[in-house]
Amino acid sequence: MGIIKIENVVATSSMEAKLDLKAISRVLEGSEYDPEIFPGLVYRMSSPKTSILLFGSGKVVCTGGKTIDDAKAGINRVKEQLNDHGIDTIEEPEVTVQNLVATCDIGAVLDLNMTAISLGLERVEYEPEQFPGLVYRVKDSCAVLLLFCSGKIVCTGGRNVEELEKAVETTKKELRMAGLIRTSE
Repeated sequence: MGIIKIENVVATSSMEAKLDLKAISRVLEGSEYDPEIFPGLVYRMSSPKTSILLFGSGKVVCTGGKTIDDAKAGINRVKEQLNDHGIDTIEEPEVTVQNLVATCDIGAVLDLNMTAISLGLERVEYEPEQFPGLVYRVKDSCAVLLLFCSGKIVCTGGRNVEELEKAVETTKKELRMAGLIRTSE
């Protein structure tokens, strides 16, 4: 199996203070705030390449990072920028990973019709007329896998890489047992 590659980290935190988003939009260069469209302030950073959503409650969402460290660095950088502009926030924001999105390749072509039947229709969504991938909710896991006939997989729903790796390995084992991929490794 190919290595799981993180494509996106979604993490949350709190500045533990009410935030005046209108005032912040004036001091965070490049930020966007239009409460008629979206209740939060959007701030896109180039280093680390992340997007931060700030809410008046002080809640923060960071998305777009390729690593958990990117998400932490993005949240800390915004905190520092707010502090530099006289906006008091928490000293050390606690960052919680909410979701990882990753990709991998199992190295085999899949017959998705047979895969849907073999994995059990109660945990599978497959409507090829609507979407070319098979959605598989892995048993005893928060992970959801999108399987494609090319053998590529998009993994989501996990909060750490190990959880996603386990979900992929479990699924690969199920596919092997059903005779849908060969044991060539």
